[in-house]
Amino acid sequence: MSMQIPRGTQDILPEQAAIWQYIESVSRDLCRKYQYNEIRTPIFEHTEVFQRGVGETTDIVQKEMYTFTDRGDRSLTLRPEGTAAVVRSFVENKMFGWATQPVKLFYNGPMFRYERPQAGRFRQFVQFGVEAIGSADPAIDAEVVSLAMNLYKALGLKELKLVINSLGDIESRTAHRKALIEHFKPHIGEFCSDCQNRLEKNPLRILDCKKDRENELMSTAPSIFEYLNDESRAYFDKVLQHLDAMNIPYTVDATLVRGLDYYNHTAFEIMSNAKGFGAITTLCGGGRYHGLVEDFGGPEVPGIGFALSIERLIAALEAEGVTLPIEQATDIYVVALGDAAKDYSVKLVNELRQNGFSVDKDYNNRKVKAQFKAADRAKARFVAVLGDDELNNNKITLKNMESGEQKELNLSSFIEEFKKEQQ
Repeated sequence: MSMQIPRGTQDILPEQAAIWQYIESVSRDLCRKYQYNEIRTPIFEHTEVFQRGVGETTDIVQKEMYTFTDRGDRSLTLRPEGTAAVVRSFVENKMFGWATQPVKLFYNGPMFRYERPQAGRFRQFVQFGVEAIGSADPAIDAEVVSLAMNLYKALGLKELKLVINSLGDIESRTAHRKALIEHFKPHIGEFCSDCQNRLEKNPLRILDCKKDRENELMSTAPSIFEYLNDESRAYFDKVLQHLDAMNIPYTVDATLVRGLDYYNHTAFEIMSNAKGFGAITTLCGGGRYHGLVEDFGGPEVPGIGFALSIERLIAALEAEGVTLPIEQATDIYVVALGDAAKDYSVKLVNELRQNGFSVDKDYNNRKVKAQFKAADRAKARFVAVLGDDELNNNKITLKNMESGEQKELNLSSFIEEFKKEQQ
């Protein structure tokens, strides 16, 4: 029996957890400004949710899902991504009938994919994502892109590259699909088995193949821009116009293909250009989806969203040498000497906490010097020293750990006096 952590997972220790909490706080605040509200869906769903929502031809569905049968003989799957579950909830809870449209949602939670673990990529990982469902306005596409870019910038990242593409509407995609089949079919035997299986089902996914990316036919494949109809081209031009207006730089890449079946029109990725970040540079990916809501039994309602890995975001911060302004200092550490003082310190620490202060004390019966060292490790701003004699005389000593200044205060009014020290 193995008593070690499973491969592809990680323990988030307290110091690291502070980084995660800061990122979550910044992302929540940004979503508040953009008027996106949180949604929390189950960690597992019926397998059909992902088969239908993510796509039968994707690597996620074919190779990477953690699927199990429960005691009721139902096939359930740990969620590998967030969009399908959010759309399922959108339909099931009839959000399409809400007065405020589009419905703008964000989520943050663990996802699960069985793939080869590597730097910044885990089998259990955390995704932050947003979905805006209920609008076909190109402006909402630009808003979603700007939210993603501004989140990275708010956290201090600078080496970013936005790559964007149009996958066109159904008419454009159908024409492009036919051209891709004609292009690859005569030489499909040169490609991997996955690409051979995708040829008729979803030839666009061939362009996303990592095994055959160097094949000459990849560089000569028909571009979607050759098949965009006037409506699709006008839509994409409008998205770019909005990005220009917001001063968000981008690169148009006709070869960009997202790995999920439900995308059409706008597709985008945000990449890190930081030196030493690694071979896989993608930080975030997203795009527009028309038809997904209908696939779940809902009305004809379009949507757009993105998802990003918190692990990869942290890796990008490390690559750029960004230090987050995380405040972990303790307001006050109570040093107690003598049995009566130690007993009283329990009450005092509790009262300080009730008044909103971050407080700690010794629980290992250490000597004064060791208690002061513990206060240093806790980055305490102040130390309050209380002995049995001080307790009897209604006194307590307060030391400013930065300046070294000490003063004796009345114990009965200590909390009010300490509040004044914070002003």
